[in-house]
Amino acid sequence: MSTPTPDTRTVAVHAGRHDLTALGVHAAPIDLSSTSPLPDVEHGGEAYEQLAGGGRPGEGHSLVYQRLWNPTVARFEDALAELEHTDEAVAFASGMAAVSASLLACVAAGTPHVVAVRPLYGGTDHVLGTGLLGTEVTWAEPHEVAEAVTDRTGLVICETPGNPTLDLVDLQAVVAAAGDVPVLVDNTFATPVLQNPADHGVTLVLHSLTKAIGGHGDLLGGAVACTSEWAVRLRQVRAVTGGLLAPQVAYTAHRGLQTLPVRVEAATRTAQEVAAWLAGQPQVAEVLYPGLATGADAELVARQMRGPGSMIAFRLAGGYAAASTVAQACRMIVHAVSLGGVDTLIQHPAALTHRPVPADARPAADVLRLSVGLESAGAIIADLEQALAQA
Repeated sequence: MSTPTPDTRTVAVHAGRHDLTALGVHAAPIDLSSTSPLPDVEHGGEAYEQLAGGGRPGEGHSLVYQRLWNPTVARFEDALAELEHTDEAVAFASGMAAVSASLLACVAAGTPHVVAVRPLYGGTDHVLGTGLLGTEVTWAEPHEVAEAVTDRTGLVICETPGNPTLDLVDLQAVVAAAGDVPVLVDNTFATPVLQNPADHGVTLVLHSLTKAIGGHGDLLGGAVACTSEWAVRLRQVRAVTGGLLAPQVAYTAHRGLQTLPVRVEAATRTAQEVAAWLAGQPQVAEVLYPGLATGADAELVARQMRGPGSMIAFRLAGGYAAASTVAQACRMIVHAVSLGGVDTLIQHPAALTHRPVPADARPAADVLRLSVGLESAGAIIADLEQALAQA
């Protein structure tokens, strides 16, 4: 893989911490205040109006109330925006809260139509499919995006590498096809270490902070890195729906950014070794991993990403029965949903994360998804070997 540049590592360590020296502290403080003193009625009212409308705090203004603004959350947002090469970022209580705010912003603007490219994370697919938030969806292949866009389209949504089968999408081509419609890309699998969608013209970059950014399976959060115009829209939705990321969680996510490059790099090296081993096993029908891509897909990985990442999907020759057996037979590898942590996880997408997806679009029953952690490649392979032997 192409390792993260020194600048990426430096940004990850220092982003969002530029005021710490002036504050006289080394670790970022956690501001737990639920409310803030008001200088007077007039200035308090002005501050409230500005923050509730999605604006940033004015100089000397009170922060009023934590649902509207929190300094610890803002530090993390600044750091993520710097890593994702965007103007700003807006953090939420979960990844689905971030998705929901993006959709509600479109509904509020009178553009409730969404063009979506599968595969997507199962929760995103589910909320789009139900229309629960007032959106309408047209499912499209990447080459069908331009035809699917209408004058009521507020977003084009895609994910690359896609969850769970790691399908690749050419972001520049989708942005061109979308025209004036903003594109939202879920960058959770790649992380800002391996891919920066904004560099390819993408307007909104979505992250489940729960995954690699948190990195230890102990927090829940989401964020959208975006333009300043979209940040205002998203903060307004967040203010009125109450979806703010908690300050303690923002602190932990910010700390996770500091080690993100070294964790992603190490897990990617291991994943490449594990994927190559899986490809040689008779029980495995196919390995789906960007590091094994050929032809046009390999060219896209080289152009769009700085490495193939730590996520692997593989199909079992024995179908669902074999996939189910392998998932449950792992001993060290944890049978659980989620991904991007320090320990390796395995799960059956069709039965779990993608269960709400319609049957004709659901991942095949013979597919398992593996999130490679920081254990040695030998230990992961040994566990997979004994599990595959049982299938």
